[in-house]
Amino acid sequence: MKSYILYTSQTEYLMEKISKSSFSNNLQIISSNLNKDGKRYFPDGEIYVSLPHAFLKRFENQNKRRGGRIVVLHSGAPNSNEGLVEFELTLQILKDNNIKPEVFFTYFPYGMQDKVFLKGETNVAENLIEKLVNYYKVRRIFIIDPHFEGRKWLIKYPIFSISAIPLLCQMAKEEFGKDVVFISPDKGGARRAKIFNLKKRRVNSYKVKLYSCGLNFKGKTVGVVDDIIETGGTLCKCASFLRENGAKKIIALAVHGVLSKGISGVKKKFDKLYLTNTIQNKEANFDISGLIINSLFRP
Repeated sequence: MKSYILYTSQTEYLMEKISKSSFSNNLQIISSNLNKDGKRYFPDGEIYVSLPHAFLKRFENQNKRRGGRIVVLHSGAPNSNEGLVEFELTLQILKDNNIKPEVFFTYFPYGMQDKVFLKGETNVAENLIEKLVNYYKVRRIFIIDPHFEGRKWLIKYPIFSISAIPLLCQMAKEEFGKDVVFISPDKGGARRAKIFNLKKRRVNSYKVKLYSCGLNFKGKTVGVVDDIIETGGTLCKCASFLRENGAKKIIALAVHGVLSKGISGVKKKFDKLYLTNTIQNKEANFDISGLIINSLFRP
């Protein structure tokens, strides 16, 4: 059965390597059409999405199992809001043509809004997942290191969480040796990465003090693992703490590089930063194309 990857504009940068994978003979890559001006936007700034007619025609008999497998590939950054509009318009066109796709998020938008903390808020992450499954009839949802990994509500949905963290850790070990000590900066990170975390105590409304989780860092190479770099404040505090506690070298490992300013700050504080390209970023040094292919086509 032929597989189709329908990519949004925010994952276009991944297509060259994916198209050269060992599965390319049974894989077809599809992009949306441009408008009559050769653009994805109308003059007023509204997004234009149109899927190729021949591609949709191929799936007219999907209910007779002739269509094949369609995966919509999307990253929730760098343009989270515009990206979601393009993504949902793409899914709506598929729905209008009675096509039930799978989706693959290299980075899940609004993933940090995964819990109601105060009355008047909503769980945006679950709301989006629920809409994908119940309205757009998405069959399966693949996500690389979602921020909400471990939340109880996940079990209600056909979500497959894929982690790039073991690959980043392996990369670090190859360069710095097998004795690297990996830790997380907080409980949430420990929940997602399943490693020890530094403990913290809030001193006042604007200051947090870190303290050890019982590990001895003196003379060691320590890898601080986190899923997302935004401002980079948490990682930078960890770097200062580890240096004060005798760490020989400090490296950062992060999956999603959201804000360039935060990435720049982290690079200054650490001896090395390992960062994937789940979001297109010039600082990324680990390509996740192979992880996407292996996750979609593994036996």
